[in-house]
Amino acid sequence: VQLQASGGGLVQAGDSLRLSCAASGSTFSSFYMGWFRQVPGKEREFAAAISRTGRTTHADSVKGRFTISRDNAKSTVYLQMSSLKPEDTAVYYCAANPSVLGVRASEYIYWGQGTQVTVSS
Repeated sequence: VQLQASGGGLVQAGDSLRLSCAASGSTFSSFYMGWFRQVPGKEREFAAAISRTGRTTHADSVKGRFTISRDNAKSTVYLQMSSLKPEDTAVYYCAANPSVLGVRASEYIYWGQGTQVTVSS
């Protein structure tokens, strides 16, 4: 499956942003999907994941502010981000795997190219 992330940008603290990740090349509904983020010099960090049937899990650092969702008809997974903070600044990656509602980057097989989110104070 090929993944294409989009929707990043420069926003101010407190603003909202929605990331999208469009999938192609395989049956989207058969994959567990995740969002991760990474800043230079640090490991890729889990943000949120969603199962094939819509069950979700979110990292404590984003819980209550970020929401992952999916539209299987559009082969797209979303990350709605609100109340953004400067520490949310990172490159955000979407990822897919066929097996598990994973919270570790090593559990994901397919990755998108990343989209930059910058939150100014």
